[in-house]
Amino acid sequence: MSKRKTVYSCTECGAQAPKWAGQCVECGAWNSMQESLAAPVPVRKGRHAGYAGYAGAAVGVAVQSLQDVVSEETSRLSTGSSEFDRVLGGGLVPGSVVLLGGDPGIGKSTLLLQTMAALAAQLRTLYVTGEESPQQVSMRAQRLGLDSGTVRLFTETRVEDILATAQQEKPQVLVVDSVQTVYTELLQSAPGSVAQVRESAAQLVRYAKHTGTALFLVGHVTKDGQLAGPRVLEHMVDTVLYFEGDAGSRYRAIRAFKNRYGSVNELGVFAMTDKGLKEVSNPSAIFLSRHDEEVAGSVVMVTIEGSRPMLVEVQALVDESHLANPRRVTVGLEHNRLAMLLAVLHRHGGVATYDQDVFVNVVGGMRVSETAADLATMLAVLSSLRNRPVPQGLVVFGEVGLAGEIRPVPNGQDRLREAAKHGFSRALVPMANRPKQGVAGLEIIGVRRLDEALQQF
Repeated sequence: MSKRKTVYSCTECGAQAPKWAGQCVECGAWNSMQESLAAPVPVRKGRHAGYAGYAGAAVGVAVQSLQDVVSEETSRLSTGSSEFDRVLGGGLVPGSVVLLGGDPGIGKSTLLLQTMAALAAQLRTLYVTGEESPQQVSMRAQRLGLDSGTVRLFTETRVEDILATAQQEKPQVLVVDSVQTVYTELLQSAPGSVAQVRESAAQLVRYAKHTGTALFLVGHVTKDGQLAGPRVLEHMVDTVLYFEGDAGSRYRAIRAFKNRYGSVNELGVFAMTDKGLKEVSNPSAIFLSRHDEEVAGSVVMVTIEGSRPMLVEVQALVDESHLANPRRVTVGLEHNRLAMLLAVLHRHGGVATYDQDVFVNVVGGMRVSETAADLATMLAVLSSLRNRPVPQGLVVFGEVGLAGEIRPVPNGQDRLREAAKHGFSRALVPMANRPKQGVAGLEIIGVRRLDEALQQF
């Protein structure tokens, strides 16, 4: 078998060169040449073989109609944690590739070690670590009180050795921690480079798909919170999971941004303890402050994370600004949307904040990206500005349009049931989300315009 050659491709224009250069000779871009494997030259059979003569072409595979393809129910494996199973879409699928990213120290290795210890009781597992020594992994397992007697551990960073060991061990679940530390001898670049991450992940994914092994890949993140390495890495895998929350906080959340075997934006909530990550069965309780007395600037809303409604608390602080450009700071919400909501509040509500600093925070480290938080955010800002607390027992949700209308949001009935389950007595919602039958124990107030909502206070 001939050794595969490497070339250097420009990330800007795609031009290739046999050697690295600081500047692309085609487009003039600087530091854009990345090492990659050269595409194999197609082999033709005969003078007029055409495309049918390419080496490696599939033989005996016929084109068929989509309705003739037999779809089988995908069997899933329980990871031992209902929250982790929820994020994965109901469990781990054999042959799937899961990419788990997060900040350093957030709990990626801890979660996977707990998962492997739970799965090792009934399945063959292999934990490959390229960042820690066997003694460090063993100390963590002892500290967490795990039954790690059946967990197979392998310390290696060379992809070829990892795959050779996996072929001997034949694991049903394989963990590689992390993909930035492994390398392949087909490339000469350093581990963690764009070319090494892409090619190493490609070999691991091919092995998982060919053997039906469930594969976990741990990925590092950049200072911006994005997965380090090429963007194509997220396209190669089946599921992309991100750890959210501060490493110093007790609570951690795992969110699914891509899942070929389940719904996206599912959220799993965990609590970090001295025995590892423990699942939180009632996440709404940890995101509510439950003040003893009414507090200005605090509004409770119901958000939907995947298939789960959750109660979160939106807090706002509005204070006089001494700057030429007042500050607009958001934690857990989109910054640009806050500026838009403040403009709508001024235009259609008559409440001006152009000389005020506005700080908005979602309690508990949650990130709310849906528009259902619009009405709650505006009421929290108004409550802090006028120092008028929102009545206790009130829950709010709804989207606010630029014309001042209150637009409906999906799953309104599920949101109201969740609020009633946690003891809330009143709900301020869009008129279109007001159910005809009502919800037991909950007074539902429907509004169509922003001024109608402001009149409630």
